[in-house]
Amino acid sequence: MSNPYEDSKVLGEYLLFHYGRDEDLMPWDFGPGNGLGFPKRTVEELLDPADLPEAASALDLGCAVGGATFHLRRYFSRVIGIDYSNVFIEAANRLKNERRLDYSFLQEGDLFSSATALIPPIPDDGIEFETGDACNLPEDLGRFDCVHAANLICRLQDPRALLERLPELVIRGGQLLIATPFTWLREFTDRENWLGSGDSEEKLVNCLSRNFKLEKKVEMPFLIREHRRKFQFSVSLGTRWRRL
Repeated sequence: MSNPYEDSKVLGEYLLFHYGRDEDLMPWDFGPGNGLGFPKRTVEELLDPADLPEAASALDLGCAVGGATFHLRRYFSRVIGIDYSNVFIEAANRLKNERRLDYSFLQEGDLFSSATALIPPIPDDGIEFETGDACNLPEDLGRFDCVHAANLICRLQDPRALLERLPELVIRGGQLLIATPFTWLREFTDRENWLGSGDSEEKLVNCLSRNFKLEKKVEMPFLIREHRRKFQFSVSLGTRWRRL
């Protein structure tokens, strides 16, 4: 199955999604502003920082270009970001090493505008980015105080493979943060591997509740710009789970 996330235009869309100015991502003042800042919000709205241990670690699965990964570093001493796209991981590593990355995003037709992605003021160390398959993670990856997976579940060839692996990745008492719009598409996931069709939330709860307790549920709108007059506005189900 080809990977659509290796495309340079998509890279620009995701850099804008993760790091762009609000007025670039949504240039219309009547647009849905509640969909802005999604990567950061998946951390701020779902994470419970109250009882994190010292030197806590986090894993960001499907990290894309790293917006949430860098934000997790505010709370965790060590954060690993993993994504299937080589292009995304290359961009995230350049941001880690250089703290900035110039990119372009589409205005209309073949007209592009330039922008610069900047990472927030966080410590230089403690962040790693790796290319990897969330359905086939390394056996020696380790265990984490928090696993974060935003808009990933419905982009996997076999989402149950990841869901079955999650109990091994989260330490007891640790947190699992999942956001997903349940946008099942055959180009990413064969029909027989969908969690459900109209009942995906119920199926997700059934898969996780044997090893995790659901602590929080919130609707999380997000906005991806394709060009200045075309946008993807979606709503993810955001959940926080506690490892039993």
